[in-house]
Amino acid sequence: MTYFSEKEKGEIPREHEEIGKGAWGGIEARVQALIADGSFGASYPTTCPDGGGATGSDEAAVWKAIGAEIPNLQPFSVSTPPPTLGILDLIQFCWRYIGKPNQNSYHEFFKHHHLSFNVEEGRAEFQEHINRIFRRNGLAYKLTTCGEIERLAQPILREEMSSVQFSTGDNVLDGLLEKARTKFLRPDEAIRREALEALWDAWERLKTLDHGSDKKAGIKSLLDGTTGLSSPKLRLALEQEATALTKFGNEFHIRHSETSQEQLTKSEHVDYLFHRLLSLIQVILRTNSRF
Repeated sequence: MTYFSEKEKGEIPREHEEIGKGAWGGIEARVQALIADGSFGASYPTTCPDGGGATGSDEAAVWKAIGAEIPNLQPFSVSTPPPTLGILDLIQFCWRYIGKPNQNSYHEFFKHHHLSFNVEEGRAEFQEHINRIFRRNGLAYKLTTCGEIERLAQPILREEMSSVQFSTGDNVLDGLLEKARTKFLRPDEAIRREALEALWDAWERLKTLDHGSDKKAGIKSLLDGTTGLSSPKLRLALEQEATALTKFGNEFHIRHSETSQEQLTKSEHVDYLFHRLLSLIQVILRTNSRF
């Protein structure tokens, strides 16, 4: 469903990474509703004493399982939202264990229905509900049909990162680029930093494909093939960009861990450098006849 305000003014920009009190309240309410309507009975059932099967969710068992699998999730009774990664883990837990309950026979003596569960339908409804909360609160996440949480990249990168495939002819380089792509879409900032490291490793690998350890000759060959002789100013600009990015890799804590290297302190800094290097790599791969 699209709300009227979205039709009039468009969606809220999906740029927030911290789940606030409002969004958490909606997620919490949804989880509680799923327990109450028996959706967790697909995995953690209360059962009919007469052996008629599942009759609802075993709430105590659900919370024990949540506590075991998501130890960093604070109790629901606190007013401050739990850590964002804990909330995202909870969403994945719910997707994994729920099923839409269907009422079958009614047991008159115990005054309950016996239930069956449609797991696919339950997951689909849950996915739609959670993604609506993400969208309405401008959160840069989505719950996929496979039950994974993906981080939405900045709009300029979003479509590129979700659909790009790498086929350079070098399996190691392709693997590094794919590793960078998948890790960059993860919600954990620490893993996105690993994506930046993988992308820098790919950049260093790219420079050695044709000239081995002579990286200067390698980058010269790559840029010559990218711009040709007809664009000397663009060739110079790309060379300056390549030099600057190599310097970034040496002076910032990306690929190495020397104490002299400066740390990247914000998620936005990681995004900026990732986008900048990926843009250079992509223009080389797409315009150089070598690939």
